[in-house]
Amino acid sequence: MIPERQRVPVFDVDATPMRVNELIEAMAGLIAAGTTATALGHNLHSITLLHSRPDVRSLYEDSSIVLLDGAPVAMLWGLAHKRQLQALGEGPMAYRLGSMDWIPDLGKVNGLERVAVVGAGRAANTKAVARLRSIIPGATVDGMPGEGWDSTLEDAVVNWLTDFRPQLVLFGLGMPLQETVLHRRLAELPPALYCAVGGAIEQVAGIQKLAPRWLGRLGLEWAWRLVLHPGRVAYRVFVEPWKLAGLLIRRRFQPSKTKGK
Repeated sequence: MIPERQRVPVFDVDATPMRVNELIEAMAGLIAAGTTATALGHNLHSITLLHSRPDVRSLYEDSSIVLLDGAPVAMLWGLAHKRQLQALGEGPMAYRLGSMDWIPDLGKVNGLERVAVVGAGRAANTKAVARLRSIIPGATVDGMPGEGWDSTLEDAVVNWLTDFRPQLVLFGLGMPLQETVLHRRLAELPPALYCAVGGAIEQVAGIQKLAPRWLGRLGLEWAWRLVLHPGRVAYRVFVEPWKLAGLLIRRRFQPSKTKGK
């Protein structure tokens, strides 16, 4: 059973607060249903895109699951639901789920037999597939690299997924490309649970180092990424929060009838 969406104040978005075991159970239910579903995550980058791009907003609004991915998102949600968390004896970070918090537990998803991995370079994709085969013993796991993504490769991936007919797809093209592709092609894709996982394929492969878990609990994972990948992360850390602040302020003064568009 998937919990109802809950509001994340200030950021003006909704999310599906879940712990790992709840997510695994929900994934099993969606897979058993045999329909098309998506599982996304909310961090500052996704929220900025949601408030600036109609296609991203549409994908998130229609998604089956929207996890609390970024620490600021989880913390603000926690402030709004402080009494609920106190009654459970938990903090908001217990509900913060990045892709690598749940991918290692995919072997616990009942009925999971066919998994596709889309994204990253060929070497990383191959290594990620190999690791997932050990995480989900007995499942058929295969992959398609996403490096050099263009319309030709996109068509090839759609055709491959149609032939392979997976139950679960780890879609890791980076944000916002993965969201753009899912929004554009989801109706053509075979029924499955499509999970947008960003750069997690390289992490599963062991090519990209994971931040220590204690840094994540403190909300400082961004500092680890900034040190390792300054060119890739600097804009998100130093510029994008100001862009998001501007978008939120502008929305605050918009007529209420336009805020849902």
